[in-house]
Amino acid sequence: MLRVVSWNINGIRSPLQGVVYEEPSNCSAMAMGRILDKLDADIVCLQETKVTRDVLTEPLAIIEGYNSYFSFSRNRSGYSGVATFCKDSATPVAAEEGLSGLLATQHGNVGCYGNMEAFTQEELRALDSEGRALLTQHKIRTWEGKEKTLTLINVYCPHADPGKPERLAFKMRFYHLLQIRAEALLAAGSHVIILGDLNTAHRPIDHWDAVNMECFEEDPGRKWMDGLVSNLGCQAGSHVGHFIDSYRCFQPKQEGAFTCWSVVTGARHLNYGSRLDYVLGDRTLVIDTFQASFLLPEVMGSDHCPVGAVLSVSSVPAKQCPPLCTRFLPEFAGTQLKILHFLVHHKQDPMFKQSALQLSNQTQVQMRQNKAHMRSTRPRPSQAGSSKGQKKLMSYFQLPSSHPQVSPNLELPSLDALVTPKTTEDKVMAKVVEVQTKASKAEDEKDLRTSFWKSVLGGPLPMPLCRGHGEPCVMRTVKKPGPNLGRHFYMCARPRGPPTDPSSRCNFFLWSRPS
Repeated sequence: MLRVVSWNINGIRSPLQGVVYEEPSNCSAMAMGRILDKLDADIVCLQETKVTRDVLTEPLAIIEGYNSYFSFSRNRSGYSGVATFCKDSATPVAAEEGLSGLLATQHGNVGCYGNMEAFTQEELRALDSEGRALLTQHKIRTWEGKEKTLTLINVYCPHADPGKPERLAFKMRFYHLLQIRAEALLAAGSHVIILGDLNTAHRPIDHWDAVNMECFEEDPGRKWMDGLVSNLGCQAGSHVGHFIDSYRCFQPKQEGAFTCWSVVTGARHLNYGSRLDYVLGDRTLVIDTFQASFLLPEVMGSDHCPVGAVLSVSSVPAKQCPPLCTRFLPEFAGTQLKILHFLVHHKQDPMFKQSALQLSNQTQVQMRQNKAHMRSTRPRPSQAGSSKGQKKLMSYFQLPSSHPQVSPNLELPSLDALVTPKTTEDKVMAKVVEVQTKASKAEDEKDLRTSFWKSVLGGPLPMPLCRGHGEPCVMRTVKKPGPNLGRHFYMCARPRGPPTDPSSRCNFFLWSRPS
């Protein structure tokens, strides 16, 4: 059996307390191995790693028993990025970063790019610059003993911000490029699995509030998925796309099967979310080899949950990892370049060498002369009036020979006068009373200052109560650009949920008064 899992991890360096809750450490580098063990998959595809190569550490990238492959964002730090971890028993024969082929190296590429004449070189470079796609190609063996090729496309598709129409165009172009590459691999004879965060809820059943959304079916992303994915169900018949949504193949009518929830609104508590993460397989592969497709909503640590599938095939590992493997990166392979490798040896002219040597000799002679002059001008101990030179430490503990004689008529104080008399009990009690009085006076002064500042500043006003539940509200801040940017308002503190659920958030809203 071959088990594959995909998860939008929302930052690979985050604590991921939902997976490693039994370990108090927040070090994700140490926890990565336990995360992979927890997911228990032969191939784990992660999205939104939010890590660039300059901050990727060896304990995070190289896990014992796995070989890993990363695609980084080249424009922004802490943004996007995907990674694929393969068990050594599922080592790929080829691995490649990006969909266009512009980031491919000379050896170990997957190949099969299709017709990309509709894209300019600049556009292809921009689509692959955000680290959103990673391909690994594997050899698999069916139960009949046939050896076939399987290509996994790990993708993190762009999000279309309603306020930025150019991002919707970018998203649709990325979709188009993904489909071209996947269909080209199919045409070359490879089985293909597209898995990851596609950032589109395909059907109304995949979105909790689809009935209240205008033109739900007219969304460009959903129309694209209509052309990519076959009709629901595994039965043969009329279909449009080359791929099948594996989860809907096994659970065509399962409601509430969501993979993403808003963290800000606490929507996961009431399962008020959408299904954005998929495992799409080509039609033949799904019908012949897929045994199960599943969601793991119980796995916490991100605003997404893992999804996956089980195939009735065995992996045939490659003898050596592809060049894209992180263990071959210079910083992890023990072959990191030193700064001397970047310095070019300059051939000097013989006359220049001779003049430089003369200048060096003159400099050394001048330094010796300066040192000799400093020694000659330094005062010697004999010149300072001392014949013995530097004093020893013991000389400070000896009486000088010329100390004055004590007068015999000098009256010395008695021993009793030098001894401090013992403190009486009355004096001790008086001291205690004095300390307590000072402490009480300081406490009274502190209370007086506190009451004064409280009367001046007033303190925060109590939270208003929502009308739906009569409970204290929470204060939020408007972050959307516009005339209300930065204003504060009150709303119900309960998590967001379906309007028919009385335990979900009510519609209470109140602007905060300006201070």
